[in-house]
Amino acid sequence: MTTQIIFETSMGDITIEVDPEKAPIGAENFVHYAMEGYYNGTIFHRIIPGFMVQGGGMLPGMEEKPAGDPIENEADNGLKNVRGSLSYARTMDPHSATTQFFMNLVDNDFLDHRSKDMNGWGYAVFGQIVKGLDVIDEMAKVKTTSRRGHQDVPVEDIIIEKTRVIESD
Repeated sequence: MTTQIIFETSMGDITIEVDPEKAPIGAENFVHYAMEGYYNGTIFHRIIPGFMVQGGGMLPGMEEKPAGDPIENEADNGLKNVRGSLSYARTMDPHSATTQFFMNLVDNDFLDHRSKDMNGWGYAVFGQIVKGLDVIDEMAKVKTTSRRGHQDVPVEDIIIEKTRVIESD
């Protein structure tokens, strides 16, 4: 079975396909939040051209949206932080990811898993953009600023307006 998540954003649609075979924990977590509508109304709150676009945990005004328990880091699953892949954002704790994700604008192999220690865990890839790369490329062109202690915040909110989950055989 294939599971796709479509984010209808204020800049266009992005279709993501999760990889439940190689990233069962991350894929299930992402689909769970998508199905319950968690991402609706959240913003892409960090954009760094030539690197990545991050979202999934902030509301307009940079208000953090409450999330559930963190998941186990499965960055050792063989999936790589290549252009168009989705990975979980986290703190310095490798096992702290909840809802926030980032979409790689370029190949970011320095984010890949190298070892099971604090310096090598990496960032767990769980999906790939299958349609809408042009949308994240346009996001990378927006003007950013600092807001509420965060850098690289778009001046104008880019909102996930609606989330759809499509499962097919």
